[in-house]
Amino acid sequence: QVQLVESGGGLVQAGGSLRLSCAASGRTFSSYSMGWFRQAPGNEREFVTTISWDEGITYYTNSVKGRFTISRDNAKNTVYLQMNSLKPEDTAVYYCAASQRKYGLTRSATYDYWGQGTQVTVSS
Repeated sequence: QVQLVESGGGLVQAGGSLRLSCAASGRTFSSYSMGWFRQAPGNEREFVTTISWDEGITYYTNSVKGRFTISRDNAKNTVYLQMNSLKPEDTAVYYCAASQRKYGLTRSATYDYWGQGTQVTVSS
C-alpha cells in the first residue's frame, strides 16, 4: 500500500514557476514508477509526465516539454514536478500517481495509487 500526498500548488502569474512535491508512504517507494497527471474543469484527466523507478527514464507530454521537469528522491520518498514558464492553459488540479508497472505509463489506468491533488492556477 502506498499513500501519496501532493503539495506546492497555488496561484502564479503567467511566466512564473511552481514546484510540486508528492510525498509517499511505504517502504517500497523506490520500486514504483511515478507520474503526474492533471485535470482542468470540464476536461478529462490527462498525462503530464512520468519517471522510472531509477530515474533513468522520463517522458513528457508535448505541451510541457522544455518547461516541466520531473525528478525523484528515493531516500526521501518524494517525487517533484518543477514547472517553469507557466501558461494559463496549465491551470488544473495536479495529481501524482504510483505504478508497479514499467510500461503504459501515459495511461491513468496503469497507475495503482493516487494522491488527492493540488490546485495550480496560472493567471494571465
